[in-house]
Amino acid sequence: MRDPYTVLGVPKSASEKEIKSAYRKLAKTLHPDQNPNDKTAHEKFAEVTAAYDFLSDKTKRGQYDRGEIDADGNPKFAGFGGFDPSGMRGGRAGASAGGFNAEDILKEFMSGFGGARRSAGGSHFSSGMGAGGAGWDPFTGSTGGGAPAGEDVVVNLAVSLEDAHKGGSVPVTLPSGKTVSVKLPSPIEEGQQVRLRGQGRPSPLGGQPGDALITIKFAKHKQFRRDGNDLRVDVPITLYEAVLGAKVRVPTIDGAVELNLPPGPDTGKALRLKGKGLFGKGDLYVNLRVVLPEGGDPDLESLMRFWRDQKPYKVRD
Repeated sequence: MRDPYTVLGVPKSASEKEIKSAYRKLAKTLHPDQNPNDKTAHEKFAEVTAAYDFLSDKTKRGQYDRGEIDADGNPKFAGFGGFDPSGMRGGRAGASAGGFNAEDILKEFMSGFGGARRSAGGSHFSSGMGAGGAGWDPFTGSTGGGAPAGEDVVVNLAVSLEDAHKGGSVPVTLPSGKTVSVKLPSPIEEGQQVRLRGQGRPSPLGGQPGDALITIKFAKHKQFRRDGNDLRVDVPITLYEAVLGAKVRVPTIDGAVELNLPPGPDTGKALRLKGKGLFGKGDLYVNLRVVLPEGGDPDLESLMRFWRDQKPYKVRD
């Protein structure tokens, strides 16, 4: 390989940020998707990617700057002390000591190209620079490596409180139109993500498909209002139930239960049913609502006038 600084058009004093910026500009221009029939562009793309991977490795860059190795990673004075040049190339070349590599950058802008195309040789863009003459793969930063995975997709899924509470499986339709089953963990938090391996977008270069990240949302319930793991519900009662007390059926997330209503309850204060909220952790708060007969009732009106005149009581300051 030529001098990596020359390939990227940066000085030896360039910072990691400047090197990364130079690579991004060149890679976008030379990317095979932008130049599907240009063999020269393919070769240049592989060269700038190799140069970037080389300079992103702090150890190799330091050795190169000190004149200890050449641009291909080979020692300039081989044969001393049993030095093994293969050690300079071990592992994945794209994984730099600086914490970023060419594959990370390529993934950032590949999605905007409308799908990558393979070269005539398959998913590898062969530049002839790899060890032993093998085709060098700019997407994996190695010779003979696999193609990158497809992109992940994020899907919002509204689930009922009952499904969230009980767990189990619910269907979800992916952007591809495919409907799959999602197993809900219990307990589950709103906003929590469930990962479906291999259900994301296909790899444009034949690698593994991405994943589907299912973001859980709790659907609005017709009866219950959620407050964390606590639930609240309004329960209508008659006037005589409020005055005399009664046994009232109250809905819970696990089914209806009977509530012993004492005479004269304070309808402005919620009754608490411990452990009847979500996941057995929350409570259920019952708000009582007195409902009068529809259309009015002459006997009730007469009784209320008597009560008002003979037995008034104060409820407001």
